[in-house]
Amino acid sequence: MDVFSGYMNKLIEELSALPGIGNKTAQRLAFHIMYMPKERAEGLAKSITDAREHVCYCAECCTLTDQELCPICANERRDHKTIMVVENSRDLAAYEKTGKYEGVYHVLHGAISPMLGIGPADIRLKELMKRLEGDVDEVIIATNSSLEGETTAMYISKLVKPTGIKVTRIASGVPVGGDLEYIDEITLLRALEGRTEL
Repeated sequence: MDVFSGYMNKLIEELSALPGIGNKTAQRLAFHIMYMPKERAEGLAKSITDAREHVCYCAECCTLTDQELCPICANERRDHKTIMVVENSRDLAAYEKTGKYEGVYHVLHGAISPMLGIGPADIRLKELMKRLEGDVDEVIIATNSSLEGETTAMYISKLVKPTGIKVTRIASGVPVGGDLEYIDEITLLRALEGRTEL
């Protein structure tokens, strides 16, 4: 038995299709939208449709932007000779929050995963290799420490090393506040291999 009308059910259904949104959260959001002033609800709907219509890939780094170049690539004060390769735009945003990285990025929009049928041609590797034809000193591989991320990092490393460009991998290991007995062996090994002198 339907508790709500067709429109309300459709709104809940659409909201619950978003990642990380279950049915209860979708209902809460739907009610919140219903109680918003009409102008705010219309503004929300317009911002969604405007973003979907105007946001595209940056011509240089492939992140999401509504300009030809994203603000990072367009910034002449950034070090364009250092490129950090990340899996998605959320990873780029996470590094930007640190405020410490002054280079530019390249967003792959995925990672190599043979089990999911995602190969090198399915992510933005061609665009990366094209960028490396320019004046680049270092490629920092900042993919996740998952099997897919490691596979992608190794693949990129094998592609880039013959060009003579320095290839580095972000350090990974024990998280701050982590308890060693609960950390898996691969993470501990990476922490040991990436140790630094005090």
